[in-house]
Amino acid sequence: MTPTNKQTNDTGIHEGASLSRRDFLVRGGSTLALLAMMDSSLFAQMAGAADDGEVIPFIDRPPAAPEAAVKAYGELNRLDWQKLTQWITPNDQFFTVSHYNRPVIKPEEYKLEFTGLVKNQKTLTLAELKRRPRQEVIFTLECAGNHGFEWFTGGIGTAKWAGTPLAPILQEAGLKPESLEVVFFGADAGDEEVRNVNMRQEFSRSLSVSDALRPEVLLCYEMNGEPLPHEHGFPVRLIVPGWYGVANVKWLSRIDVTDRRWAGRFMTRDYVTIREEVLAEGKTVWTQKVVGPARVKSITARVVFLGGRYRIEGAAWGGPIDRVEVRVDNGPWVSATITRGKEQDFAWKFWTLDWIGVTSGEHTITSRAVGRQGTVQPSAEDPSLTKKHTYWESNGQITRRIRIA
Repeated sequence: MTPTNKQTNDTGIHEGASLSRRDFLVRGGSTLALLAMMDSSLFAQMAGAADDGEVIPFIDRPPAAPEAAVKAYGELNRLDWQKLTQWITPNDQFFTVSHYNRPVIKPEEYKLEFTGLVKNQKTLTLAELKRRPRQEVIFTLECAGNHGFEWFTGGIGTAKWAGTPLAPILQEAGLKPESLEVVFFGADAGDEEVRNVNMRQEFSRSLSVSDALRPEVLLCYEMNGEPLPHEHGFPVRLIVPGWYGVANVKWLSRIDVTDRRWAGRFMTRDYVTIREEVLAEGKTVWTQKVVGPARVKSITARVVFLGGRYRIEGAAWGGPIDRVEVRVDNGPWVSATITRGKEQDFAWKFWTLDWIGVTSGEHTITSRAVGRQGTVQPSAEDPSLTKKHTYWESNGQITRRIRIA
């Protein structure tokens, strides 16, 4: 636990007394256990194998979700790595997280407002959005709290999202010169108390104008060829490829352009990563940064015995991936083969590696992803993780333990 574990959480309950959402959604960035993949998957198929072979189970297995978490938040439809059979995650298997209520909106009554520092304020219906140019993006959406608790390893999924690009609409509205940020409001809302003031707050997040104008940012109304499911923000949500899930606002109701930094709860009091950083002269400072773009990450998903040889399989995501490297025990890093998704900037990659020279006994397997810009998934001992004092953005290298007979 970090030095913050005795502070009062957003519900006013001391952490440890009960399980708040902040407690429940991640802690730490060290080596964590993952589920072994123990039935058919596409990893072998993408590598050209005809049979998945015999799965060798890992020794380290995550505990079940605490009863308090299940009671408070349900199962969240977390990805079950043992049942991963498709590169695209089916809608009914995609994880869900919500912060307030889950509003029910009739499609014929839906309206999306554009307000603030625009020359032409406008309101668009769902039908009007669908008449605009359609665009698709395959994007792996990960909860910023994924892999925080040992049992919360499935807050991730990949879908083909479809909608209309945001940028042309903002350009048509006419951004005023002083525009700084674009704030996205969801129809989901809850009661908040700030400095003894009770207020009704809509879920909200913002992007800089330059990020909001990126061509891949969508006003999304389809998920895997179907209308957005209710729990995923029907009828319209924001899709920001390359960013953690919290930025992808669901039940989108209003887009407001402002000349000031937005300071809503989910950008100031929650989803903020706090770290100790050491300056060049040795001075330690504390930094607080809003959770934003996803960080490079990988997992070793399973080991299979096939045709007299062992094969290690896994996945990597969190940005344009250049390569994935794997280390057995304390040996050298060896490049794996990306078998699916290499051409996709925003979707996870499946990878495999033939394990040569396997000996009986216990072994450790560690993977790390390397981004196209040279960013390397950090080790558990990296200061960026050991000096992190909040639960978000846990992307440390994950080491698995396995016993070979």
